Amino acid sequence: MLDPVAVVPVYNHPATIGGVTRQILSHGLRVILVDDGSEPFCARRLQEVVADAPDRVTLLRLPHNQGKGAAMIAGFRAAAARGHTHVLQIDADGQHACGDIPRFLAQSRARPDAVIAGCPIYDASVPRGRLYGRYATHVWVWINTLSFDIRDSMCGFRLYPLASLLPLLDAARIGSRMDFDSDVIVRLHWRGVPVVNQPTRVTYPQDGISHFRMWSDNVRISSMHARLFFGMLWRSPLLLWRKVAA
Repeated sequence: MLDPVAVVPVYNHPATIGGVTRQILSHGLRVILVDDGSEPFCARRLQEVVADAPDRVTLLRLPHNQGKGAAMIAGFRAAAARGHTHVLQIDADGQHACGDIPRFLAQSRARPDAVIAGCPIYDASVPRGRLYGRYATHVWVWINTLSFDIRDSMCGFRLYPLASLLPLLDAARIGSRMDFDSDVIVRLHWRGVPVVNQPTRVTYPQDGISHFRMWSDNVRISSMHARLFFGMLWRSPLLLWRKVAA
């Protein structure tokens, strides 16, 4: 039986987290907010959000900023400890369409063993530079999985089966910052976890807060792709055999 919970990593998004949480709750999900070392104003806002629905919203605080990946991993483990079977990952800045949550849940009910991975449908608000950078990552992911199974590895709107995810978190060191999303889905694919690609609308608000650091995060992501490439090389016989046997 599917028992999902939403996990939202939060780092200084006081203006949007209340609305995002209310939208998630409207679809019948409980919510775990992971405060990744936010400034005091956002920390107080998170307490207010929890106070509005204390029976359905849980707040998990990290002692200092550790990165999106670290916040998600803490949320995954908290979800498992509460007995949930699946985790819906969604960003705190409001760029993801919460109205698409029922589509993710329906896909997961049909394929409970699979990662339901958001594939962005962008409007005119998307920065051109982001699109070009994402395409470079897509190419590397296709190389590192020897497949086109993952259409977008960077979208932070996903539904994970914890039964497959937790053993991976125990066995491998996953990127803790902006490298997390691509790193974890490639490694799940290596383990044979199916990926279902779910189109979803993505908007970049003009006054939105981005924590992507052009230099440091691009270096981190490039290093991740290099590690994954060498990991792919020694796994390549198995990956190729799966393609033949499919």
